[in-house]
Amino acid sequence: MSNYLIVGSGLFGAVFAHEAAKRGQHVTVIEKRDHIGGNIYTKEIEGIQVHMYGAHIFHTKMRKIWEYINQFAEFNNYINSPIANYHGEIYNLPFNMNTFNKLWGVVTPEEARNKINSQKASVKLDGDPQNLEEQAISLVGLDVYEKLVKGYTEKQWGQPANTLPSFIIRRLPVRLTYDNNYFNDPYQGIPVGGYTQIISKLLNHPFIDVRTGVDYLKNRDEYDSCFDKIVYTGMIDEFFNYKFGELEYRSLRFSTSVLDTDDFQGNAVVNYTDAETPFTRIIEHKHFEFGKGNKNKTVITREYPHEWKRGDEPYYPINNRSNKALYTKYAEMAQKKAKNTIFGGRLGQYRYYNMDQTIMAALNSVKKEFGE
Repeated sequence: MSNYLIVGSGLFGAVFAHEAAKRGQHVTVIEKRDHIGGNIYTKEIEGIQVHMYGAHIFHTKMRKIWEYINQFAEFNNYINSPIANYHGEIYNLPFNMNTFNKLWGVVTPEEARNKINSQKASVKLDGDPQNLEEQAISLVGLDVYEKLVKGYTEKQWGQPANTLPSFIIRRLPVRLTYDNNYFNDPYQGIPVGGYTQIISKLLNHPFIDVRTGVDYLKNRDEYDSCFDKIVYTGMIDEFFNYKFGELEYRSLRFSTSVLDTDDFQGNAVVNYTDAETPFTRIIEHKHFEFGKGNKNKTVITREYPHEWKRGDEPYYPINNRSNKALYTKYAEMAQKKAKNTIFGGRLGQYRYYNMDQTIMAALNSVKKEFGE
């Protein structure tokens, strides 16, 4: 029987711990923060489940992942339908006929298609789009790009859109239907009672010991000597003491307020797409659960992206060519120098994972580790 140390109590670590314990393994989970759950941690404030590290809406095309997560919580039927605020003008997202009707007055899909095509034709693009700006204009035309893409994206990534890689926006949802459902996935919702309960249930096993407020890297020699295997969900470059240099990330700052009103903005997610507003979006958490909680209060969170530096929380890997090459060096080093360590999650594998992809990656690691 092996002893496993899992560094990080987010979704990847918790799923791996749960599955390993089911197979009779003894598992210790350590977490640097003072709570479990990683970035999907939710906390009840005024009877409202507040997403403390940004909005998390579960969605997937994979039925087996939907069935897996539903073992640990009841999900409501929340459908993600964000709106965009551009200097007080309100537009539906994802870009669809409601957006195009408000913007141009077009009514039919053919009218919208013609308008987009005419705008694309007015902007001379030579060959395949070479950057995010060209990619966006080729998909939705100049008006949508200027009002709903450019400012938001440049705030999010901290770079001019014409210097960002085109793949970031290649899968931008554009629909010629009157449909405000952001995701095409057949399974989506928010867990009734928040996400923290899911992590608690995953880690509730007699073979699992959980310790919060513990930093693995400060005592790694001691931990490594006590455990047969390490599952590491932190930053892979930090694990190797930045031997080849820092991978790049974007970070976020959250400003959460309790307001003396029942309803602040009428929607869970409002994106601010102009360049002048310093935050990218406001989340009103009670709308994720259809108005549950104190009827005289609401909780909102403003999200401010900023450049990551050491000591900040890394949220988004910047998966451009140079960072992918740098990550490859770390991944090769992991195979040679850290054979008893499994790297997982967004930071350990330097990938932008949705929650369903994180669960699938954890289950794949379990299968590889235990051969079943």
